[in-house]
Amino acid sequence: MGSAKGLRELVFPQPSCQQAFHLLNESALKPHRTLTEAETNYFGDLSERIKLYLGGKRVSFPDRLDLSCASPFQKRVWKATQSIPYGETRAYAWVADKIGMPRATRAVGQALAGNPLPIIIPCHRVICSDGSLGGFSDGKLLKQRLLEIENKAA
Repeated sequence: MGSAKGLRELVFPQPSCQQAFHLLNESALKPHRTLTEAETNYFGDLSERIKLYLGGKRVSFPDRLDLSCASPFQKRVWKATQSIPYGETRAYAWVADKIGMPRATRAVGQALAGNPLPIIIPCHRVICSDGSLGGFSDGKLLKQRLLEIENKAA
């Protein structure tokens, strides 16, 4: 989903129709306006780039993002997360240090849990200091798979 300002939300396929409809209904309740044809074309090849990425190709996501629904703290966390190189991981504590709040590791985790743009804001690259995966809003198996995809393509 997008707005005139940029991409707002990316949703992974869901295991059931009921879950997909639930997510679509939640998105429909968020304020938005109809995009012009030019604005829609801005994201024209996004689905193709995501398919390439999931297929193991190294791609970039330079898309404009509309993070207007995020708090200033979330924006800082997500920006720091975008600086993690492809195929690499960093700890929640690293992100907290990067934003100048070294004691905010739990808050960093909460901000990442609210990431509306997985893959584009690569929250899957953030793991626990002990090397374990930590959380992921779409499940640890998907987080592990995304890391595997990047490790093969890096």
